[in-house]
Amino acid sequence: MLSDEQRQSIAARISQCFAQREQIPLLSTEFPTLEMEDAYRIQERVVANFIEQGRSVKGYKIGLTSKAMQELAGTTEPDYSAILDHMFLPEAIHTPFSDWLTPLVEIELAFVMKERLQGPGVNVAEVIRATDFVLPAIEIVDFRVAMTPGMTVRDTISDLAAVGGVVLGGNPRKLTDFDVRAVQGDLMINGEVKESGTSAEVLGNPLTAVAWLANKLSEFGAAFEPGDVILSGSFLRALPVKAGDEIVARFDQGFGDVLLNFA
Repeated sequence: MLSDEQRQSIAARISQCFAQREQIPLLSTEFPTLEMEDAYRIQERVVANFIEQGRSVKGYKIGLTSKAMQELAGTTEPDYSAILDHMFLPEAIHTPFSDWLTPLVEIELAFVMKERLQGPGVNVAEVIRATDFVLPAIEIVDFRVAMTPGMTVRDTISDLAAVGGVVLGGNPRKLTDFDVRAVQGDLMINGEVKESGTSAEVLGNPLTAVAWLANKLSEFGAAFEPGDVILSGSFLRALPVKAGDEIVARFDQGFGDVLLNFA
Protein backbone atom coordinates (compact mmCIF):
# COMPACT_ATOMS: atom_id res chain seq x y z
CA MET A 1 0.00 0.00 0.00
CA LEU A 2 1.08 3.57 -0.67
CA SER A 3 0.99 6.40 1.84
CA ASP A 4 -1.62 9.15 1.57
CA GLU A 5 1.15 11.55 0.57
CA GLN A 6 2.19 9.28 -2.30
CA ARG A 7 -1.41 8.93 -3.47
CA GLN A 8 -1.93 12.69 -3.44
CA SER A 9 1.34 13.29 -5.27
CA ILE A 10 0.43 10.81 -8.02
CA ALA A 11 -3.06 12.31 -8.34
CA ALA A 12 -1.54 15.77 -8.75
CA ARG A 13 0.70 14.47 -11.54
CA ILE A 14 -2.26 12.91 -13.37
CA SER A 15 -4.28 16.11 -12.99
CA GLN A 16 -1.36 18.01 -14.50
CA CYS A 17 -1.39 15.60 -17.45
CA PHE A 18 -4.99 16.58 -18.18
CA ALA A 19 -4.13 20.27 -17.99
CA GLN A 20 -0.93 20.14 -20.04
CA ARG A 21 -1.72 17.29 -22.48
CA GLU A 22 1.21 15.21 -21.37
CA GLN A 23 1.85 11.63 -20.24
CA ILE A 24 3.75 10.01 -17.38
CA PRO A 25 5.42 6.57 -17.19
CA LEU A 26 3.77 3.49 -15.72
CA LEU A 27 2.89 3.96 -12.07
CA SER A 28 3.12 0.22 -11.40
CA THR A 29 6.79 0.33 -12.41
CA GLU A 30 7.63 3.44 -10.41
CA PHE A 31 5.60 2.24 -7.40
CA PRO A 32 5.79 -1.59 -7.28
CA THR A 33 3.69 -1.69 -4.07
CA LEU A 34 0.77 0.09 -5.78
CA GLU A 35 -2.39 -1.92 -5.02
CA MET A 36 -5.95 -1.82 -6.34
CA GLU A 37 -7.22 0.21 -3.39
CA ASP A 38 -4.38 2.69 -3.92
CA ALA A 39 -5.40 3.03 -7.57
CA TYR A 40 -9.04 3.77 -6.74
CA ARG A 41 -8.02 6.22 -4.00
CA ILE A 42 -5.74 8.00 -6.48
CA GLN A 43 -8.65 8.14 -8.92
CA GLU A 44 -10.86 9.65 -6.21
CA ARG A 45 -8.27 12.35 -5.63
CA VAL A 46 -8.02 13.17 -9.35
CA VAL A 47 -11.82 13.50 -9.47
CA ALA A 48 -11.73 15.68 -6.34
CA ASN A 49 -9.17 17.93 -8.04
CA PHE A 50 -11.58 18.42 -10.94
CA ILE A 51 -14.45 19.18 -8.56
CA GLU A 52 -12.30 21.77 -6.79
CA GLN A 53 -11.88 23.42 -10.22
CA GLY A 54 -15.67 23.67 -10.63
CA ARG A 55 -16.32 20.42 -12.51
CA SER A 56 -18.98 17.89 -11.52
CA VAL A 57 -19.51 14.14 -11.80
CA LYS A 58 -22.12 13.30 -14.44
CA GLY A 59 -21.78 9.53 -14.53
CA TYR A 60 -19.46 6.54 -14.61
CA LYS A 61 -17.78 4.24 -17.12
CA ILE A 62 -17.26 0.51 -16.79
CA GLY A 63 -14.23 -1.03 -18.45
CA LEU A 64 -12.70 -4.48 -18.85
CA THR A 65 -16.09 -6.13 -19.30
CA SER A 66 -14.83 -9.10 -21.31
CA LYS A 67 -12.88 -12.04 -19.89
CA ALA A 68 -10.21 -11.61 -22.57
CA MET A 69 -9.58 -7.99 -21.59
CA GLN A 70 -9.55 -8.88 -17.89
CA GLU A 71 -6.93 -11.55 -18.47
CA LEU A 72 -4.87 -9.11 -20.52
CA ALA A 73 -5.01 -6.55 -17.72
CA GLY A 74 -4.30 -9.11 -15.00
CA THR A 75 -7.61 -8.83 -13.16
CA THR A 76 -10.74 -10.91 -12.55
CA GLU A 77 -13.32 -8.12 -12.56
CA PRO A 78 -14.17 -4.95 -14.50
CA ASP A 79 -12.87 -1.53 -13.54
CA TYR A 80 -14.60 1.84 -13.46
CA SER A 81 -14.19 5.59 -13.27
CA ALA A 82 -16.28 8.67 -12.69
CA ILE A 83 -16.99 10.81 -15.78
CA LEU A 84 -16.78 14.59 -15.38
CA ASP A 85 -19.17 17.03 -17.05
CA HIS A 86 -16.56 18.44 -19.46
CA MET A 87 -15.88 14.97 -20.87
CA PHE A 88 -19.27 14.83 -22.61
CA LEU A 89 -18.99 16.08 -26.21
CA PRO A 90 -21.78 17.05 -28.63
CA GLU A 91 -22.61 14.54 -31.34
CA ALA A 92 -20.98 15.17 -34.75
CA ILE A 93 -18.44 17.51 -33.14
CA HIS A 94 -15.14 18.11 -34.94
CA THR A 95 -12.79 17.64 -32.00
CA PRO A 96 -9.19 18.75 -32.58
CA PHE A 97 -6.91 15.72 -32.67
CA SER A 98 -4.33 17.78 -30.79
CA ASP A 99 -6.67 17.80 -27.77
CA TRP A 100 -5.91 14.10 -27.25
CA LEU A 101 -2.84 12.07 -26.34
CA THR A 102 -3.28 8.53 -27.74
CA PRO A 103 -7.02 8.34 -28.51
CA LEU A 104 -8.94 5.15 -29.22
CA VAL A 105 -12.67 4.73 -29.79
CA GLU A 106 -15.21 2.19 -28.48
CA ILE A 107 -18.99 1.76 -28.81
CA GLU A 108 -21.39 0.92 -26.01
CA LEU A 109 -24.79 1.47 -24.43
CA ALA A 110 -25.27 4.28 -21.91
CA PHE A 111 -27.84 3.88 -19.13
CA VAL A 112 -29.40 7.10 -17.82
CA MET A 113 -30.67 6.86 -14.24
CA LYS A 114 -34.04 8.16 -13.06
CA GLU A 115 -33.62 7.07 -9.43
CA ARG A 116 -30.84 6.93 -6.90
CA LEU A 117 -29.30 3.45 -6.81
CA GLN A 118 -26.84 2.35 -4.16
CA GLY A 119 -25.31 -1.01 -3.29
CA PRO A 120 -24.46 -3.37 -1.83
CA GLY A 121 -26.85 -6.06 -2.98
CA VAL A 122 -28.14 -4.36 -6.13
CA ASN A 123 -29.49 -6.85 -8.68
CA VAL A 124 -30.51 -6.60 -12.33
CA ALA A 125 -34.20 -6.05 -11.48
CA GLU A 126 -33.28 -2.99 -9.42
CA VAL A 127 -31.15 -1.64 -12.27
CA ILE A 128 -34.11 -1.99 -14.64
CA ARG A 129 -36.41 -0.17 -12.21
CA ALA A 130 -33.89 2.66 -11.66
CA THR A 131 -33.08 3.21 -15.37
CA ASP A 132 -34.91 5.98 -17.23
CA PHE A 133 -33.70 5.18 -20.76
CA VAL A 134 -30.71 3.92 -22.72
CA LEU A 135 -28.66 5.77 -25.36
CA PRO A 136 -26.06 4.63 -27.90
CA ALA A 137 -22.60 6.04 -27.27
CA ILE A 138 -19.01 6.39 -28.41
CA GLU A 139 -16.31 6.49 -25.77
CA ILE A 140 -12.98 8.12 -26.50
CA VAL A 141 -10.33 6.25 -24.54
CA ASP A 142 -7.19 8.23 -23.78
CA PHE A 143 -4.14 7.65 -21.61
CA ARG A 144 -2.38 10.05 -19.25
CA VAL A 145 -0.36 7.10 -17.92
CA ALA A 146 1.40 6.10 -21.13
CA MET A 147 0.26 2.79 -22.63
CA THR A 148 3.51 0.80 -22.69
CA PRO A 149 4.45 -2.88 -22.19
CA GLY A 150 3.86 -3.96 -18.62
CA MET A 151 0.79 -1.75 -18.09
CA THR A 152 -1.58 -3.13 -15.44
CA VAL A 153 -5.13 -2.43 -14.39
CA ARG A 154 -3.69 -0.45 -11.46
CA ASP A 155 -2.21 2.02 -13.93
CA THR A 156 -5.47 2.55 -15.80
CA ILE A 157 -7.67 2.74 -12.70
CA SER A 158 -5.46 5.50 -11.30
CA ASP A 159 -5.82 7.26 -14.66
CA LEU A 160 -9.65 7.42 -14.48
CA ALA A 161 -9.87 4.05 -16.26
CA ALA A 162 -8.45 5.85 -19.33
CA VAL A 163 -11.69 7.76 -19.97
CA GLY A 164 -11.20 10.71 -22.29
CA GLY A 165 -14.55 11.70 -23.76
CA VAL A 166 -18.10 10.52 -24.35
CA VAL A 167 -20.43 11.21 -27.28
CA LEU A 168 -24.08 10.26 -26.70
CA GLY A 169 -26.50 9.52 -29.53
CA GLY A 170 -29.92 11.10 -29.79
CA ASN A 171 -32.28 8.11 -29.87
CA PRO A 172 -33.31 7.15 -26.34
CA ARG A 173 -34.89 3.72 -25.87
CA LYS A 174 -36.76 2.33 -22.89
CA LEU A 175 -35.56 -1.04 -21.65
CA THR A 176 -39.01 -2.47 -22.39
CA ASP A 177 -38.66 -1.54 -26.09
CA PHE A 178 -35.60 -3.61 -27.07
CA ASP A 179 -33.52 -6.65 -26.09
CA VAL A 180 -30.62 -5.19 -24.14
CA ARG A 181 -28.58 -8.38 -24.67
CA ALA A 182 -28.90 -8.43 -28.46
CA VAL A 183 -28.02 -4.95 -29.72
CA GLN A 184 -25.76 -5.16 -32.77
CA GLY A 185 -23.13 -2.46 -33.15
CA ASP A 186 -20.68 -1.57 -35.92
CA LEU A 187 -17.70 0.74 -35.52
CA MET A 188 -16.99 2.52 -38.80
CA ILE A 189 -13.94 4.66 -39.56
CA ASN A 190 -14.04 6.74 -42.75
CA GLY A 191 -16.98 4.74 -44.06
CA GLU A 192 -15.46 1.29 -43.50
CA VAL A 193 -16.72 -1.16 -40.88
CA LYS A 194 -13.70 -1.96 -38.70
CA GLU A 195 -15.31 -3.90 -35.86
CA SER A 196 -18.70 -5.43 -35.13
CA GLY A 197 -20.16 -6.88 -31.95
CA THR A 198 -23.25 -7.36 -29.82
CA SER A 199 -24.15 -6.12 -26.37
CA ALA A 200 -23.99 -9.68 -25.03
CA GLU A 201 -20.19 -9.25 -25.14
CA VAL A 202 -20.57 -7.06 -22.04
CA LEU A 203 -20.55 -9.65 -19.22
CA GLY A 204 -23.30 -11.51 -21.09
CA ASN A 205 -25.73 -8.66 -20.36
CA PRO A 206 -24.99 -4.92 -19.93
CA LEU A 207 -27.44 -4.87 -17.01
CA THR A 208 -25.07 -7.19 -15.15
CA ALA A 209 -22.26 -4.67 -15.63
CA VAL A 210 -24.37 -1.79 -14.32
CA ALA A 211 -25.41 -3.82 -11.26
CA TRP A 212 -21.75 -4.71 -10.64
CA LEU A 213 -20.79 -1.04 -10.67
CA ALA A 214 -23.59 0.00 -8.30
CA ASN A 215 -22.30 -2.57 -5.82
CA LYS A 216 -18.64 -1.68 -6.39
CA LEU A 217 -19.28 2.02 -5.81
CA SER A 218 -20.82 1.23 -2.42
CA GLU A 219 -17.38 0.09 -1.24
CA PHE A 220 -16.27 3.72 -1.66
CA GLY A 221 -19.43 5.32 -0.30
CA ALA A 222 -20.77 6.38 -3.72
CA ALA A 223 -24.02 5.73 -5.59
CA PHE A 224 -25.78 6.42 -8.89
CA GLU A 225 -27.76 9.67 -8.75
CA PRO A 226 -30.75 10.67 -10.92
CA GLY A 227 -29.50 11.80 -14.33
CA ASP A 228 -26.19 9.95 -14.09
CA VAL A 229 -24.97 8.40 -17.35
CA ILE A 230 -23.51 4.92 -16.94
CA LEU A 231 -21.37 3.60 -19.80
CA SER A 232 -21.93 -0.14 -19.51
CA GLY A 233 -18.84 -1.35 -21.39
CA SER A 234 -17.63 -1.76 -24.94
CA PHE A 235 -19.05 -4.31 -27.40
CA LEU A 236 -15.67 -4.65 -29.07
CA ARG A 237 -11.98 -3.81 -28.86
CA ALA A 238 -10.93 -0.18 -28.83
CA LEU A 239 -9.45 1.09 -32.10
CA PRO A 240 -6.88 3.86 -32.55
CA VAL A 241 -7.77 6.95 -34.58
CA LYS A 242 -5.81 9.65 -36.36
CA ALA A 243 -6.36 13.24 -37.42
CA GLY A 244 -9.05 13.54 -40.08
CA ASP A 245 -10.89 10.33 -39.17
CA GLU A 246 -14.68 10.27 -39.28
CA ILE A 247 -16.18 7.86 -36.74
CA VAL A 248 -19.67 6.36 -36.99
CA ALA A 249 -21.08 4.00 -34.39
CA ARG A 250 -24.07 2.24 -35.96
CA PHE A 251 -26.57 0.40 -33.77
CA ASP A 252 -29.71 -1.60 -34.59
CA GLN A 253 -32.98 -1.88 -32.57
CA GLY A 254 -33.81 1.77 -33.24
CA PHE A 255 -30.70 3.37 -31.74
CA GLY A 256 -29.30 4.60 -35.07
CA ASP A 257 -25.91 6.24 -35.61
CA VAL A 258 -23.58 8.24 -33.38
CA LEU A 259 -21.11 10.55 -35.18
CA LEU A 260 -17.71 11.95 -34.24
CA ASN A 261 -14.92 13.60 -36.23
CA PHE A 262 -11.27 14.14 -35.33
CA ALA A 263 -10.23 17.41 -36.97
